[in-house]
Amino acid sequence: MSSPPPPPDDGEGSDGNTGRSLSYGEAEYWDARYVEEGGAPYDWYQRYDALRPFVRRFAPPASRLLMIGCGSALMSEDMVSDGYLEIVNIDISSVVIEMMRKKYFNIPQLQYLRMDVRDMSMFPDESFDCAIDKGTLDSLMCGVDAPLSAAQMVSEVDRLLRPGGVFILITYGDPSVRVPHLNQPACNWKIVLYILPRPGFTGKIRRQVLDPVPLTERGRLPDGFVPEDPDSHYVYVCEKMQGLTGAGSPTVNHIESQGEE
Repeated sequence: MSSPPPPPDDGEGSDGNTGRSLSYGEAEYWDARYVEEGGAPYDWYQRYDALRPFVRRFAPPASRLLMIGCGSALMSEDMVSDGYLEIVNIDISSVVIEMMRKKYFNIPQLQYLRMDVRDMSMFPDESFDCAIDKGTLDSLMCGVDAPLSAAQMVSEVDRLLRPGGVFILITYGDPSVRVPHLNQPACNWKIVLYILPRPGFTGKIRRQVLDPVPLTERGRLPDGFVPEDPDSHYVYVCEKMQGLTGAGSPTVNHIESQGEE
């Protein structure tokens, strides 16, 4: 199917009933959008087949996973087909959650809950092995009070992950604009960066998909580094470490050799 229109640059839409400008972080915007789209499936940024190497490496199928801002994506369905046993899907839109509950009522591996990622107090601390987000943080960064919303989201994800758990963030944001938000004062991540070309990119890519991109000590791309695809997606694999180091939490320039699925 054709993709829905991308978010406006300012992250705001219009409430057709009142003319009020709606932030991309507001449930009303997404409720109206999903009603208009009629629940048609759509995966933002990347489909599971492109992300599978990362998910399989860092989150085994027995992991308890949190899918943030699930929308109408097929990714969770694809992951169940690939052997994943428990995926909790959350979204701020009650409309899309109800649609997805009806669609997947007979798949016990999938659970759908209406929830704001900035307040996931329904879940106890350290209750997930992995959290995945493709596009939700970007949406919050387009909305009002963006820095506060980002801080709330990242802190909640950190709270919910068990030590050694992994937050896989897929975003358009390069390290200069995403690493500062990941390194919240209460968080201690080991961050490894990968870069994926957008779907359909036909240019030549020099790196293998699981080749990490080195970061400087300040968590930036090396001087002169330019992705082959200017519209690439940045994949941050953030491992929750023991202890707290605050805003100086480390990034790494390499990843230990691990077996691939």
